[in-house]
Amino acid sequence: MRMIDLSLISQTLIALTGVLAAWVNQDPNASVRRWASIVGLLGQLFWFYSTFTASQWGMFAVTCGFTISYGRGFYLGWLKPADRPSNGR
Repeated sequence: MRMIDLSLISQTLIALTGVLAAWVNQDPNASVRRWASIVGLLGQLFWFYSTFTASQWGMFAVTCGFTISYGRGFYLGWLKPADRPSNGR
């Protein structure tokens, strides 16, 4: 039995989640667009694995930046309370 190549699986999932996150991010419907951060964060798991195991420390740092950005999108799209209309004050 052949051992599963984790690198190949990781690279495939990086490509799939990256393209899907970009696609969903461009949807005209805001309720669909908010899912881009979740798909993007899911892909970051594979980026961390790939860059760490390959000792690509520059890309690892970039991955941290993208994770923070996707985390911001997750906060704004899913956790932040809705803005209330002001009474003119």
